[in-house]
Amino acid sequence: MVAATILLATPVKVVVADKPKGDAVTFKDHVKPILRQYCLKCHGNDEQNADLNLQTYQTLLKGGSGGAVVKPGRPEASVLFQAITATDDAARMPPKSPPIPRKHVQVIRRWIATGLRETSVSKSLSPASTITFNPSANAAKKPSGPPAMPVGLSVIKRPATSRRLPVLAMAASPWAPLLAVSAYQHVRLFDITTRKEIGSLPFPEGVPYMLRFSRNGGVLLVAGGKPVQVGSVVLFDVRTGKRLAQLGDELDAVMAADISPDQRLVALGGSGRTVKVYSTADARLRYKLTRHTDWITSLAFSPDGKQLASGDRAGGLHLWDAGKGGLLFSLASHQASVRTISWRSDSKVLASGGEDGRLIWWNTESGFSSISNSNPHPPQRPSGVYGKLPNGVLAARFGSDGSLFTCGRDSHARFWNVSGKQLRTFKVEAAIPTQVAISHDGKTLVAGDSTGHVHFWTRAK
Repeated sequence: MVAATILLATPVKVVVADKPKGDAVTFKDHVKPILRQYCLKCHGNDEQNADLNLQTYQTLLKGGSGGAVVKPGRPEASVLFQAITATDDAARMPPKSPPIPRKHVQVIRRWIATGLRETSVSKSLSPASTITFNPSANAAKKPSGPPAMPVGLSVIKRPATSRRLPVLAMAASPWAPLLAVSAYQHVRLFDITTRKEIGSLPFPEGVPYMLRFSRNGGVLLVAGGKPVQVGSVVLFDVRTGKRLAQLGDELDAVMAADISPDQRLVALGGSGRTVKVYSTADARLRYKLTRHTDWITSLAFSPDGKQLASGDRAGGLHLWDAGKGGLLFSLASHQASVRTISWRSDSKVLASGGEDGRLIWWNTESGFSSISNSNPHPPQRPSGVYGKLPNGVLAARFGSDGSLFTCGRDSHARFWNVSGKQLRTFKVEAAIPTQVAISHDGKTLVAGDSTGHVHFWTRAK
């Protein structure tokens, strides 16, 4: 479908109704005044550029020469929302004018996200599948049949970019040779056995900052958004690529998220410094965690579902009761941003790595560190360079056997045994490895780098 070109006129000052708290956003009361102020000169009854008329609810839903401009429940996939939030001044509407104020953009976004209601008594047009989610019966266990692998995914049109986005998120299925890798407005899927890309999933919400497979491998969590604009979490069916649910309505990109082993909870966080935990059954907020003093950078449920770990940009790291949100331990050691956390399969050990260069194995039963490495990724000093060199730990992932795979700013990925002894080192040439993963059978180690490339290594026996 060719997107309609939307031209919004130079604004004429009118009074715009802000959304009353607790009331539904509607076309009549909230959206129409905004369109009247910014859009109707070029897209009204008198003139319809691109055959698009936004004057009435019916003509807006009809769309223009390129098709529909709003998709109920999916603002980031709607041409109207894309046009008013484009980062390129030449592409953003209205043309040759300042951006539409953020509070008005959020009204339009919320109107689309909640189902394009015409009036306060209208029903939402959003399909139920974007709101509710039914966990599988074996959510926390190995699937009884063949593990989930994508079959017949639709071919998507990938956004054109001048260069690859750095690999900001990566995840390996716990039961299948499947790897998910973040990219701009989509997720790349690889067959780890063949090391070939086999498909992709659209994420028009923006940039994926976090990817997580469910414990049974049947659901892929994709979290992210557009910085200083919007953020949310989307759950995908791994086999079909179907969107199962969308959770959260943040004013900034979601930077960290995870799905509980029983698939009943999703935790998310970002620049708001608050961890929010939602029910996947009805998308309602279950509880908030407000102890953090800086951006939330890491979140992970324990494999047994009893605990939730959260890390922040100031070095704060906490363990919580996953069911009710009560604080269990504050793990005080990191002096800079906690970039990564990973649970060992028995839920007794949590690994954390940060920009302070420390890699720590925590005993989650006592709250004390059992192994601490203050310099796991020592940088090599180039000739003529003085001062402190960055040696941050950027990612860490446990294998099913308790081994740990990490990467850091020293341009190396490193493999550690259960006692914290380094076994192997892998050099990433001309880039910094940003994410790591271990295949479900433990035979393949994977790293994504700052240039968007993916590296595979065979683990030695």
